Amino acid sequence: MLPDHVAPNLRSVICGTAAGRRSGEIGAYYAGRGNKFWPVLFRAGLVPEPLSVGDELRLLGFGIGLTDLAKGVSGADAAIPAAAYDPGRLAAFLRQHRPQSFAFNGKNAAKRFLQRRHVDYGPIEVGGMAMWILPSTSGAASGSWDEEVWRAFARFLHMPDPGGSRAVSGAIHPA
Repeated sequence: MLPDHVAPNLRSVICGTAAGRRSGEIGAYYAGRGNKFWPVLFRAGLVPEPLSVGDELRLLGFGIGLTDLAKGVSGADAAIPAAAYDPGRLAAFLRQHRPQSFAFNGKNAAKRFLQRRHVDYGPIEVGGMAMWILPSTSGAASGSWDEEVWRAFARFLHMPDPGGSRAVSGAIHPA
């Protein structure tokens, strides 16, 4: 199980479905050989310098945290048992940590949390919170890769927010 990486006043938290096989083995987020997560953070403009596997604490220093929808399991999405997904835990996580925004790394986690059959890439609002659905960085999802959505998310995070409109309300719960 990978621990949540959170801190006060985060600009965003990025949520995967579950730790991949390699990530589970070494205890680091997005460690699969073909995973695009760490390189895209810099290329898209989310962080000012390149990061790599094991840089979770450095990522926190740039105001971005990490979590997963299914804790305590690892492997490909198709191998994760339905009972492992815990939208209630994620909703409680959001209420407790109150990041300014939240992003799903892939549609699978978003569909399971929002309890929807279909979701589109890009921004949505849930319970007064700005959420983003980003293309999965998994090598297994390369067919739907679109880095521009990650760039749009980075532009959003760099926008001024003088009124605190991205703050979490108390109404965050699975749809």
